[in-house]
Amino acid sequence: MTELSGLGRFADPAVLILTSLAEGPKHGYALIQDVAEFAGITLGPGTLYGALSRLEHRGLIQGLPAEDRRRPYRITTDGAAALKAYLEHAQSVARRGLRRLEAYA
Repeated sequence: MTELSGLGRFADPAVLILTSLAEGPKHGYALIQDVAEFAGITLGPGTLYGALSRLEHRGLIQGLPAEDRRRPYRITTDGAAALKAYLEHAQSVARRGLRRLEAYA
């Protein structure tokens, strides 16, 4: 399984993109809109297309044939597995952090 940890400082955009694509294939502009809607973060075109390139190179997403000059992408099985592992780990860390913060409430 390919992990997201190898993406270093690019992991956050990768997680957002993979999360968006987990709902179904999308082209660049649709990804930007979806991420803004569910995460409140606007990915710039350079960040988006750089991350798409890295994700595709790692086999976590796959480019589909262009539709009206827009190229959609879809998450791969490896991408879904990597996203699931990343999110489960993040959820575990968040739960622990929240428990530790209860002393300050």
